[in-house]
Amino acid sequence: MSFKINQGLFQLGITDNHAIIGIKIDADFNAIRKQYMRIARRLHPDTSAFQETEDKELGKELLAKLVSPAYNKFSKDDDKREYELLINTIADRIKKDPNSIEISTEAAKQLQTIGDFNQAYETSLQELVEQQYESPKQALARIGEISELNLVYLMRSRSGNVVATPTPPPRPVKTSFVDKACDRAVQLMETSNYAKAILELKDAVKREPSHPRCHGLLGLIYIKQNQPKLGTPHIRKALSIDPNQPEAIEAQQLIQKTATTSSVKGKSKKSGSGSGGLLGRLFGGSKKK
Repeated sequence: MSFKINQGLFQLGITDNHAIIGIKIDADFNAIRKQYMRIARRLHPDTSAFQETEDKELGKELLAKLVSPAYNKFSKDDDKREYELLINTIADRIKKDPNSIEISTEAAKQLQTIGDFNQAYETSLQELVEQQYESPKQALARIGEISELNLVYLMRSRSGNVVATPTPPPRPVKTSFVDKACDRAVQLMETSNYAKAILELKDAVKREPSHPRCHGLLGLIYIKQNQPKLGTPHIRKALSIDPNQPEAIEAQQLIQKTATTSSVKGKSKKSGSGSGGLLGRLFGGSKKK
């Protein structure tokens, strides 16, 4: 299946990766990664809330062929620099010849003339992002609308200089390696290649034992493979370092779901067999003496 978009930067032959992931033109990598993880959980067949088979399949296609490739452009340094250079070149071009582009959405038209265009851009963008992947069938239309906002923002933010693209501070070698290993593991998880993802993460966690995302991902993979004894220590470790670590929280939710089912079955076999169930035993439940 091919995904064709003809609005915004796409009409100039550019794949607008910012629009696909739903982030600002000047977003930093942390914001990009956070938004990508949110979309991946929304679209992946194992975690999506879509009821119709058609929506599940379309969500899977969008993730594999559109969203993940866009994210890869930001996660690889060489690709990121090449993409930023292309965006800056296009921004120069449209500044010199604004009549060469076509704007069709009302929000983008208003952004062309409104006074505080920076605030208007962020507000309009956020409204579109909230509904961007709610329906897989409407995703391409939303991406096109976001790309029109990006195009107008580039036009208005130009002042004869190159668009200021924030450069993230240099990462320590260990962190850079571990972050890339985590990103590779996420891509392997999307294709259910859990064994290889575990190998990536185990190597990474040896280099940086206190990396919360590594432990969160390891915990999540083990839980998905129905191995809570292996996953629980990693989930605990991740949450002790970062109580809001998203993969560890997702793993906890999966355990909670399993615990609820187990609790119902347990009650039917033996009443009053102890409190807490599976979740209690895994996350600090008291042991009988």
